[in-house]
Amino acid sequence: MYGGDEVSAIVIDLGSHTCKAGYAGEDAPKAVFPSVVGCIDQMDADDDKENNDSETNNNNADSNKPKGKRKLYVGSQALGFRRDHMEVVSPLKDGVVVDWDIVDNIWDHAFKDCLLIDPKEHPMLLAEPSSNTQLQREKIAELMFEKYKVPALFLAKNAVLTSFASGRATSVVIDSGGGSTTVAPVHDGYVLQKAVSFSPIGGEFLTDCLMKSLESKGILIKPRYSFKRKEIQPGVFQTVDVDLPHTTESYKLYSQRVIASDIKESVCRAPDTPYDESSYSNIPMTPYELPDGQTIEIGADRFKIPDILFNPSLAQTIPGMDNFAEISSSARGLPQMVIESINRCDVDIRKELFGSILLAGGTASMQQLKERLEKDLLEESPQAARVKVLASGNATERRFSVWIGGSILASLGSFQQMWFSKSEYEEHGASYIQRKCP
Repeated sequence: MYGGDEVSAIVIDLGSHTCKAGYAGEDAPKAVFPSVVGCIDQMDADDDKENNDSETNNNNADSNKPKGKRKLYVGSQALGFRRDHMEVVSPLKDGVVVDWDIVDNIWDHAFKDCLLIDPKEHPMLLAEPSSNTQLQREKIAELMFEKYKVPALFLAKNAVLTSFASGRATSVVIDSGGGSTTVAPVHDGYVLQKAVSFSPIGGEFLTDCLMKSLESKGILIKPRYSFKRKEIQPGVFQTVDVDLPHTTESYKLYSQRVIASDIKESVCRAPDTPYDESSYSNIPMTPYELPDGQTIEIGADRFKIPDILFNPSLAQTIPGMDNFAEISSSARGLPQMVIESINRCDVDIRKELFGSILLAGGTASMQQLKERLEKDLLEESPQAARVKVLASGNATERRFSVWIGGSILASLGSFQQMWFSKSEYEEHGASYIQRKCP
């Protein structure tokens, strides 16, 4: 039993797009930064090796040794600065960690640079996807207890935390994030594993679709670093291109995605009816000013891009997205995934599940998404079901609902006996996490 009332727990939600970290009991995460990191192999950058090494040795020499010589840059500031030969890499694939060294660095950044805490003094609550394997969980426990020496740890499933954030113990959680969309039924605080549906279509897929669609219309997004603007007369700017030959392809793509995802967030909204070219061809255009000063007009794409969530085969109509044919053909739309998930559950709870469908994640904060989903589900669900799609009013809460659920859970008095403590870890080993955190 860990009696940690006097120190506040730390809640971390490492998503496929951003990592959220902060103190339990607060209403929003203190630190939100990208889950991708910049990475320079020292082989490429031998010339500036001397000054790099002195830095590496004092801050995290132990985490940099095993991976050969590579320097990692974590956080939006470090990533926003263009460096020669810097690749942008993600530690996750399909929501599950593949590169622990990067995750280690991300946690390090969260504790040391963002929250300014010593992990030895705070219990940690980590959010994990429902697809996490036992091996992954043991690895997390091992890293947290051995490297960071935390006093106590708890792993909670994303869907359960979202459910708690809205004050429910039973619900269907649609978590649509950067990398994927998961539909998970939660009953009495436990995920019904056999009924979870997964789709590889998330915010980043939509952002790519938008970029390709704009490219096909001849609009090229210039990354922020590739030009300089100077004011020649008041209000008149001149844009000068800068030539930077050593920029990696992945960094260029990352920088373009940052801009494209902002376009997506500002102008896109889910259409009320399924998208078709003819009815949306004469839609009024919406202007958007790119960082380099050119103003672009976005028309039908405002509705077409979000509709891919409901009808993935639309992605194939976008020029340049044909390499995703296998994704968009295997993926199902949101309403189908929800109904499929609920039908895999016990008959007795289906009615209750239809009545509380929760939206969570960044992509789910899209305007009009809730209304459209409710409308589609009403058409496709059984007559007796009273369909209710719930989403919290403000976008911040929707985006961070997993983190907020974790914050609520970790600060409950009744939760304090649930922690997996360091002494239990030392006694039973990492595999005990399966008993403590079901």
